Amino acid sequence: MASEYQCGQCKTSILDESPDTVAEKRKPCPNCGSTTRNFNLTVAVADFVLTTGAVTAKAFATFTPPLSHMLLQAVIERGTKTDQGELVIAILPAWKKIIAILENDPSAAFKIDPRKWEEIIAGAYEEAGFDEVILTPRSGDYGRDIIAVKRGLWTVRVIDQVKAYAPNHLVPANDVRALLGVLQADQNATKGLVTTTSDFAPMIDRDPFIAPFIPHRLELVNGKNLIPRLAAIADGQRF
Repeated sequence: MASEYQCGQCKTSILDESPDTVAEKRKPCPNCGSTTRNFNLTVAVADFVLTTGAVTAKAFATFTPPLSHMLLQAVIERGTKTDQGELVIAILPAWKKIIAILENDPSAAFKIDPRKWEEIIAGAYEEAGFDEVILTPRSGDYGRDIIAVKRGLWTVRVIDQVKAYAPNHLVPANDVRALLGVLQADQNATKGLVTTTSDFAPMIDRDPFIAPFIPHRLELVNGKNLIPRLAAIADGQRF
């Protein structure tokens, strides 16, 4: 938020002051000495004026709530339960706001707990236009965190396994091979994905038991590609 909070005169970023600091307690801008402020609010849709004493500051609509606040909110709307899990029937406003935060600060990905990540990825399938998206239970999911189905001239059934790992925790080849076993057991599955906030073990795409399935039967999505992928969906990219 600090980078969006600026001096009202010279537009210098104010890094050590909260936007709700009253004018009397603001420190003069280190560049020009002004105590007027501009700041951007992403949740508002119209300009408004903040007045404190004799000082008036124009607040433009782009305030980004902190990640900790957004993570307390639901990101998906759940529907009926099936024998495989809960249907996802819509994304909620917090979903796109979290994606916006991740675009601005990719390191925020490591502050999101694994279950919330599963919900975010499930929301991505829903937003991308899949006809049926199932978020599986925390346990007993048979290696499938999300099941997404798209119907049309052909029916596509995708299973996604989400690995919310720290940067130094790489997904090993054995975990990817395990998903290939899930693909074999789930005979209706068209394709499997392993999605991680981290990365995969070196040379994993050359493993003789993995390489033949990439990219048509198996896809590996690492942290570097995950956020741009989510951002593209948030911007309107569809299946």
